[in-house]
Amino acid sequence: MFSTALKFMRYDRAKSIGIIIGIVISVFLIGQQLGILTFLTGMMGGLVDNSRSDIGQIWVVDNITQNANELAKIDEGLVREIRSIDGVANTYPVVVANASVKFNNGKTGSVILVGSEAPLFVAGPRRSLIQSGELMHLNEEGGVTAEYYDESAFNSSLAVGSRLEINGKEAFIKVQTKNARSFSGALMYTTLSKARFYGGFPENKISTVAVQIKPGYDIKKVVDNINKTIYGVRAWDAQVLKSETVSYLTVSSNIGTSVGSLVVFAIISGFFIIGLTLYSSALDRIKDYGTLKAIGATNGYVRKLILTQSFLFAIVGFALAFLLLQLFRIGVQEAGLVFHYSPIQLFAMFLITVFISVGGSLFAIKKINSVEPASVFRG
Repeated sequence: MFSTALKFMRYDRAKSIGIIIGIVISVFLIGQQLGILTFLTGMMGGLVDNSRSDIGQIWVVDNITQNANELAKIDEGLVREIRSIDGVANTYPVVVANASVKFNNGKTGSVILVGSEAPLFVAGPRRSLIQSGELMHLNEEGGVTAEYYDESAFNSSLAVGSRLEINGKEAFIKVQTKNARSFSGALMYTTLSKARFYGGFPENKISTVAVQIKPGYDIKKVVDNINKTIYGVRAWDAQVLKSETVSYLTVSSNIGTSVGSLVVFAIISGFFIIGLTLYSSALDRIKDYGTLKAIGATNGYVRKLILTQSFLFAIVGFALAFLLLQLFRIGVQEAGLVFHYSPIQLFAMFLITVFISVGGSLFAIKKINSVEPASVFRG
């Protein structure tokens, strides 16, 4: 069966190459959109994802907040109040403030200041996101972080040691991060006091309380304890808040609809292009299939033969598409579009490839099933 399928594929190389190219184009378009969506959703939850999840397992925010990128001001007294709740080991204030920056070359821009207390820096950045500099240097006068991938956006050097002004006040880049980004804008991490100073943030207000739970306590139970005890705020499991933020922004920005429609279009177009090509190939070899039936091959055997060909096309097409997607991923990485395909995503793309190829072969199977063995002896 396998060798026969290969012979049929080699017999009409032009159409076989056309089928494989159709699969590659469809899968590449799907993978490209999936990669971009992965990148964007990663940025949407970046503010939470960049934080110390080992310490701040729970975030307490304003009770109407559904988007971690839009945090309202809450009272700083909540830091002490929440600390007294059963299951809470410690609490940490976090300030998130908007600011404008000006670089030595005169370029200006907007940033989001994220401040938390040293030495833990519960709001981030995580050490794995630091490219150069030492986190404790943020304690130095004017110390802030800057993001490597923001250099092109600001058209300015963001290397460690660079001087800048934040809301007209002198600051210095002490740490450079890599891929510590947010959907709302460029992030600059610093200490709690400097975030207030540069951002003009009220001394008695904060943006969120990061909560560390005691060992052995269930996060959901502690979240419920906080929500039942304190009025006017809402406690979230940090990962749930991240997921809720991604869902909210994906829907409200129509990114999900846009990407989803392109993926559906790629699947449908690939299905019919490959299906019609397989159908055309079957018509060209109608006498070959008729000969197989005339010498005793059943419709079941012929169906398996066509399905085997389509599965082989799917494997070859997916392998080539995967190679192109890896080259695309590496190519856009230096421009700041950083993403990785998870095993689940790759498996899903392979299943889509099989669906496109095998599903498209149904056109050919329907035609071959109607072929009479005696037709090979006519004309």
